[in-house]
Amino acid sequence: MPGNLSVCYFVNSGSEANDLALRLARQHTGRHEVITLDHAYHGHVSAVMDISPYKFNQPGGDPKPNFVHVAPCPDVYRGMFRDCDYPEGTDLGQLYAEAVQHLLERSPTGVAAFIAESLQSCGGQIIPPAGYFQKVYDAVRKAGGVTIADEVQVGFGRIGTHYWAFEPHGIIPDIVTVAKPMGNGHPVGAVVTTPEIAESFASTGVCYFNTYGGNPVSCAIANAVMRVIDEEHLQENALRVGRYLLEQSKALAYEYQIVGDVRGTGLFVGIELVTDRQRRVPATRAAKAVVERMKTVHRILVSSDGPDDNVVKLKPPMVFTVENADEFLYGFRECLTYLQQQQQSVVNTTSEGVSTTPVRVTHPLATGGILQPSPITRGQHDTSTLIKSI
Repeated sequence: MPGNLSVCYFVNSGSEANDLALRLARQHTGRHEVITLDHAYHGHVSAVMDISPYKFNQPGGDPKPNFVHVAPCPDVYRGMFRDCDYPEGTDLGQLYAEAVQHLLERSPTGVAAFIAESLQSCGGQIIPPAGYFQKVYDAVRKAGGVTIADEVQVGFGRIGTHYWAFEPHGIIPDIVTVAKPMGNGHPVGAVVTTPEIAESFASTGVCYFNTYGGNPVSCAIANAVMRVIDEEHLQENALRVGRYLLEQSKALAYEYQIVGDVRGTGLFVGIELVTDRQRRVPATRAAKAVVERMKTVHRILVSSDGPDDNVVKLKPPMVFTVENADEFLYGFRECLTYLQQQQQSVVNTTSEGVSTTPVRVTHPLATGGILQPSPITRGQHDTSTLIKSI
């Protein structure tokens, strides 16, 4: 990793990695408070559930602890500071960074860490405004805190332009956590930090121990995965195919009013569905319908997320091809057409009392007006497991 990130602790999952990252930060700073982003998800063990609004804000979630401070998600489409509410050229990154600065100033005992995904996923595939992370990292460090980049979902070349998703922001974190793609399905993860922070942690006398962390099998698998990423040029593939997928997805906005925003980089893409583009009203039910129809009709697994559950998120494996992208786009376009026809049917029924427009999808595979799943031979663009977000 870049900079002074040279000490590695092996774990078994992203949850374990982020839990350990908090311990490192707290020991190094002698503080306990943490700043996290709204809608963030950092894992499923107690310590990281505490810093995951995506979880504790759900019905049945435990209340937010007092030592956790939540900064607004830097979402320029739907967040606190929207691009449509400010003149073109406004530094929205500065506005969002000032919100973090405000939390730093209000902290009664000082903040130990600021933790954020380099690109927030569960929040709706968020691309933060330019300069945001640079300003935040500067403010956190001046206040005596450390910075943690959660790369569990977005690291290892997924974004195409860089190997690590924090790199395009022009920052080097104090602690980086990695997991999911590191083992390509095998449970392995890691925390990478600086010698200074590692020394602070070691000085406690409380030795870090993990029964299976760093075991030979897991390490061999992780090495093999990284070797394949390099030898098969999967980062370059993510860039090339991702650009195609993003461009073609953006083109859907010219065909369908329901497509409010398309954003992403590499094989990290979000398609936000709305019922009203000007007011940006989230189309939650439509997103759920698309996810279900993609699965049952097209045998393609996608999921929806974001605070309103209206963002169809795409994070396919890095072996994803242009042909796979076309298969997805074909199915997605059919789903949007189907929704349009359903909506028109309701309009006709309302205006005339009885609908005279049959709800039918014209398609070469349709039989008797009902769309049938396409007969795909495994290995030939079978995307049934290629798009599902992890």
